[in-house]
Amino acid sequence: MTNDIRLQKLRVWLAQQLNSDQFDLSVASADASFRRYFRITDNNKSMIAMDAPPDKEDCRPFITIAKQLCLGGIHAPEVIAEDLSQGFLLLSDLGDTQYLSVLDENNAKDLYKDAIDTLIQIQSVPARELPAYDKALLEKEMQLFPEWFISKHLQISLNQKQQQLLDAVYDCLTENALQQPNVFVHRDYHSRNLMQTATSNPGVLDFQDAVNGAVTYDLASLLKDCYISWPRPQLEQWVAYYLKQAQQKNIIDKHVTLETVLQWFDLIAVQRHLKVLGIFSRLNIRDNKPEYMNDLPRTFQYIIDTCNRYPLLYPLTLLLQELKIAEKLNLEWPEAL
Repeated sequence: MTNDIRLQKLRVWLAQQLNSDQFDLSVASADASFRRYFRITDNNKSMIAMDAPPDKEDCRPFITIAKQLCLGGIHAPEVIAEDLSQGFLLLSDLGDTQYLSVLDENNAKDLYKDAIDTLIQIQSVPARELPAYDKALLEKEMQLFPEWFISKHLQISLNQKQQQLLDAVYDCLTENALQQPNVFVHRDYHSRNLMQTATSNPGVLDFQDAVNGAVTYDLASLLKDCYISWPRPQLEQWVAYYLKQAQQKNIIDKHVTLETVLQWFDLIAVQRHLKVLGIFSRLNIRDNKPEYMNDLPRTFQYIIDTCNRYPLLYPLTLLLQELKIAEKLNLEWPEAL
């Protein structure tokens, strides 16, 4: 770290903001982007510094959305100071206790209730100014699956028939997403971006890629989390709890059934998991971040389970079984439900 030029510049900038250079700086976290986070301790007060190289990351969406969320009553970081030219932000500190680090069978009910209640608040924030989660973006995300997971990770080339099967899947998943009510979509609402906090639990991070899109997308990110999984009956209970709150807030029409919402939820999760398989593979191959590879089997298992639940996903079942992906990930493809 002594040769870290950006860190040296960050220290200088922080000293100007704090009117002191007598502070401690430690690594808080890094994520799947080029951003880095440092925890600043100054006179027993803790803050977070974000380092986002301006040639690789744009801080403006983070700043705009953080303010929107805070105005909406969501426990998001407050932007204390900013320097867009250098790519530095000074933020309030939501602590260092990720949901993922504490979740277990004893506290899951309470923690997920808080997370779902907060999701309802997020979905109540106006989303009209956000980018649309439209057909082009949905399909662009899914293209990460054949490009990085199939081709570069598994080193498989799809033939014309296999590509046609995949295109049919894209059409099905895109249609499902576009028929849902549109709301503010965090886009990465899961156990690594939710912080357990003593008050106003949870704290919400990593929202800068928010879009205006399908109502069940964040619910699927939360409940079909790529880093932790729960039994199907428990998922359905949480979805039912979410639906009750969403209908009370007029986010979802009162005539929409739980069966419909579960199908929206299950299919949008497949769109997300295809994308994530590609992203995890890209992080490993391009960005030298192999730790995400441990989460490939869980992510793929969600897809297997959903394929077995919905006959309309038969083209995907056919393709994935033909490519023997389950076997390559040491998973079994069970009999259909």
